[in-house]
Amino acid sequence: MFYTIKAHINLGEQFGFAAECIKLPIVTQGKTLDEVTDNLCEAISLHLEEEDLAALGFPLANDISVRNHFNSE
Repeated sequence: MFYTIKAHINLGEQFGFAAECIKLPIVTQGKTLDEVTDNLCEAISLHLEEEDLAALGFPLANDISVRNHFNSE
């Protein structure tokens, strides 16, 4: 089972890009789109490591896998 975590990626105020999750308290940045998406995946994984996934409404799973998927919509 999959759960989608959405984030906004915008141009940074001074350089690069900034990313912010919509429903989780996660913010990160990177010089390039590739770097910011890699940083975002890592930040989500680290955040979820210590969380009670059932309390957050995530389906219970043995392993957490974070992947990025760009949607042009």
